Amino acid sequence: MASTKNIKLSFLSVFILTLVGWLVFGTLSSAVSPAPAAAEETQGIALGAVQDDYVGSETCRGCHESQFDKVAMTKHGKLGDLASWKGKVVGCESCHGPGKAHVEGGGDKTKIKILANLDPKAVSETCLACHAGKENHNNFRRGDHWRNNVGCTDCHSAHGTSFAPQRAGSIVQIGPAAAQRSNQADRAMLKNSEPQLCMTCHTEVKAQFSKPFRHKVLEGTMNCSDCHNPHGGFEQKQTKLAVGADASCIKCHSQMQGPFVFEHAPLQLEGCSACHTPHGSSNAKMLKRSTVRQLCLECHTNIFNVELDPNLPAGPHTQTSIRTQNCTVCHSQIHGSHSSRFFFR
Repeated sequence: MASTKNIKLSFLSVFILTLVGWLVFGTLSSAVSPAPAAAEETQGIALGAVQDDYVGSETCRGCHESQFDKVAMTKHGKLGDLASWKGKVVGCESCHGPGKAHVEGGGDKTKIKILANLDPKAVSETCLACHAGKENHNNFRRGDHWRNNVGCTDCHSAHGTSFAPQRAGSIVQIGPAAAQRSNQADRAMLKNSEPQLCMTCHTEVKAQFSKPFRHKVLEGTMNCSDCHNPHGGFEQKQTKLAVGADASCIKCHSQMQGPFVFEHAPLQLEGCSACHTPHGSSNAKMLKRSTVRQLCLECHTNIFNVELDPNLPAGPHTQTSIRTQNCTVCHSQIHGSHSSRFFFR
């Protein structure tokens, strides 16, 4: 019995000694560790050292005066005057990085970020550091331009653009609209007018915009970005859509907007491009076929009667009559109707 009691006392003594040791060790550790204020002070010094690497745009101006004067006229050059940008790095070093090592190295180009020497994706990442917050830029990394190594500076000039006088270019149709505003490079710091810039790569659409029935893009009355989002999107061809398959079309052609009581199925399933070519066509109303009936008969093959079976009575859809060869003479509300399931007027 006494032996058991001695064992219990021994275990209790070991436990007490261990507890005392932990308390003493914790006290010594607290004495050695720096106070919170000291830790904050150390962190502040480190941040200050990083800030000292920035020399300011005025220092850059000493050697790059022409570039400085050009940037000063742009939105990039005026960010320092905005209250929302106070305390942030603006000017040359916001894109090219801190310039202290570059200046102290006598203009050593290896000590500064030169966008022209970077991969297009690296250039775009530099731009997206500031521009990723806008809705139309958020999907750039999902877009076709990103996947095909087209960077921001392939279309935009961060230093601003010196666009040509307002005159018709080589791919611009000469007309009243072109005479008024033939070059639209004075927006979004583009290197050239938007249609000319897009067609540098998308040469296949140039011929379509030269057809008799077309969207007036080359004339300057509308831009590619009115329908497409060059910075990426979720739809095919990066069409600029908000809701529905044809929001970009409905924006201008609002009379075709539903919902209708009686919907035309192709419009709901395939959209406007089921019947129309969006850029330009040799056919009236930019249709895919030269006559309306050719387009309708691709789906409505059951409307013939006399032509297929002479024993059937002649109906309203006989194609021997010129009047009934144009389907929209009767079915005038072909995009949708509120009164007739046959899309009558």
